[in-house]
Amino acid sequence: MQRRQFLKTVGVGAAAGATAPFISTASAQEIITWDMVTSWPKNFPALGTGANDFAERIERMSGGRMKIRVHGAGELVPALEVFDAVGQGTAELGHSASYYWRGKTLAAQFFTAVPFGMTTTETNAWLYHGGGQELWDEEYAKHNLKPFPVGNTGTQMAGWFKKEINTLADMQGLKLRLPGLAGEAMNRIGVTTVNTPGSEIFTSLQTGVLDAADWVGPYNDLAFGLHQVAQYYYTSAWNEPSAVLEGMVNLDAWNALPDDLKAVVSEAAMASNLAMSSEFAVRNAEALETLVDEHGVELRTFPEEVLVALHDAARQVLEEQVEKDEASRRVYDSYTAFQRKVRRFTDVGEFAYLKTREKVGA
Repeated sequence: MQRRQFLKTVGVGAAAGATAPFISTASAQEIITWDMVTSWPKNFPALGTGANDFAERIERMSGGRMKIRVHGAGELVPALEVFDAVGQGTAELGHSASYYWRGKTLAAQFFTAVPFGMTTTETNAWLYHGGGQELWDEEYAKHNLKPFPVGNTGTQMAGWFKKEINTLADMQGLKLRLPGLAGEAMNRIGVTTVNTPGSEIFTSLQTGVLDAADWVGPYNDLAFGLHQVAQYYYTSAWNEPSAVLEGMVNLDAWNALPDDLKAVVSEAAMASNLAMSSEFAVRNAEALETLVDEHGVELRTFPEEVLVALHDAARQVLEEQVEKDEASRRVYDSYTAFQRKVRRFTDVGEFAYLKTREKVGA
């Protein structure tokens, strides 16, 4: 790769720092300045502001020794070129979603969302305590990257549709914006899927390029005004029961950091991960109320035959991918084994409580 001066210094030692691309230690007088490229519009609610939060935590927790310049999608690189930009050193840091990179590494998709997979709490448990992070590190190191979970949208919606879906036949021939493994499953039941950047979804629905689109959930969907161009909002969250947002660091830049600043970045990532999922919980509730009560959005769930077909298609997609890709096999085996393990308590704990709450009308 074309190496650039990742660690830029000011004050004492700045002249010495300018002579080498990387610095293995940093004195109290040195300030390390990194660029962060993202897949989100600048300051976009939760996603863009979540990247800002990550950057601000790094600066605050480092006592000002690290400064992060955050760039929205298209400012330094296009939204779907963050992976390459960080790996090649165009920027030191990125914020995106790993399932955008299936063309680079098939296994990356598991680290954002798996159809009919784990919840946010379960996914975090796998990453932090079940070996998921280690597998993610191993896969991304092949591309000169160090990944972290830096945010989670929680349970996502199934998307906006211009027409109501009453049967499996109603899905045939639709053009749908849906990335990742879920998008591949949709293709298997007769839907044509595309990976459109978020900023282009509204226009694509408005002009008929798309018949339907998944984005995130009420908070972000309201911000894009998607209710203005599609009437039916589907809640069948089969596609992304949890959706991890990733922070990725250029591996050379990461290795050049002293241990205390590595700890700062790691802890800032974990704090931002919790902060974003907490924000989505409240903002989605508020935005859903606005969409339904003020804008008359109609909530729908997919018919059972559609969900069964999607489940069967998702299993086929997963089985075929792990059959041909060893890295996917290793990640998939870890993911599914952990899901089986943790689900036993989820079912008798949180899920059982939610059913009880509904039953008694609490």
